Amino acid sequence: MSDEFIALSVPNLKGNELKYVTDAVETEWVSTAGPYVSDFEKRLAEYVKVPAAVSTQNGTSALHVSLLLCGITREDAVIVPTLTFIAAVNPVKYIGAEPVFMDCDDSLCMDPIKLQQYCETECDFTDGKLIDKQTGRHVKAMVVVHVFGNMADMEAIMPIAAKYNIKVVEDATEALGTYYTAGEYEGKFAGTIGDFGCYSFNGNKIITTGGGGMIVSNDQELLAHAKHLTTQAKADQANFIHDEIGYNYRMTNLQAALGLAQLEQLEGFIETKTANYNRYKDAINKIDGLHVQDFREGIRSNYWFYSVVFEKDEEGRDRLIEELKENHIQSRPIWGLISDQLPYQGSRTFQLEKAPWYWKRVVNIPCSTNLTIAGVDRVISVIQNFN
Repeated sequence: MSDEFIALSVPNLKGNELKYVTDAVETEWVSTAGPYVSDFEKRLAEYVKVPAAVSTQNGTSALHVSLLLCGITREDAVIVPTLTFIAAVNPVKYIGAEPVFMDCDDSLCMDPIKLQQYCETECDFTDGKLIDKQTGRHVKAMVVVHVFGNMADMEAIMPIAAKYNIKVVEDATEALGTYYTAGEYEGKFAGTIGDFGCYSFNGNKIITTGGGGMIVSNDQELLAHAKHLTTQAKADQANFIHDEIGYNYRMTNLQAALGLAQLEQLEGFIETKTANYNRYKDAINKIDGLHVQDFREGIRSNYWFYSVVFEKDEEGRDRLIEELKENHIQSRPIWGLISDQLPYQGSRTFQLEKAPWYWKRVVNIPCSTNLTIAGVDRVISVIQNFN
């Protein structure tokens, strides 16, 4: 068996990346001004079928600005998942608001049943405001994360949000290209259903700009405000007049050049990820006590990350990670629950049951778009021989 290292998730830069970046360098448009920024925004908006998009420095800044535009203040609360990457939650704290940690369902995304129960039993809804009875905070928004390219149950979540006047920020940082194929939201992409959608182009995402993000919305007025906030809130650019607190959250022309080339290849990347996922699933689901996590029915997922789940053995996760490492294969556990992290200990939680179960049992295995069939089979072989 080959000893060549197999990475977990690395970029695939085999399209027009060098051509476009070279053009940006040769024309000397390398900073936050330049044609590739607007071109990338326009092309991504067209891809996910929204009126416009606003580029940012990363997915975290996209989430931060989106929450600001939802009117979140220090007195408010925001419903967030506990099973996610911490960057989905930290922007709540940037503003000074408090998170309310919600459990996941078997999609690994936010559980709408418990969301409904929390709103009904833990809160009062008066004068159009949902007030947490324990903290007295106005629950003004929720961050819904589409985990690993899956789609959260937006058909169940959106009516709850509408009933209780809760703004919805979709963290679609892992789900660019995922969309509904059936049901109420047929044809709608992850990130385009709530009030705001946020994407990430970090180095391990399905397309990358090295570091970067994007905000989308169906409200062009709010998007114009997002652009204003991300560019230091300049009311009069020529005379350096600023009318509110702004942020240096701009994407560079070099990053956007890379992103435009990556976006051209996105559908091909998804085809590769789909094929590799199915190959893993067909083999691993035959192993007693293991399965590859499913994606929701009625969607076309981008299959960003693959999760092997230990159905019974809580100790298997770490042993498999070590076994793969010894065979020069990179893997990782799922994130530690955010509500258990030091900055969030003591925060409001609600019926966290499935998230701790999955945390003990999930291993993410290699999923790069340049992973060959031979590479997939090598990973499978290690898992089949694991004991």
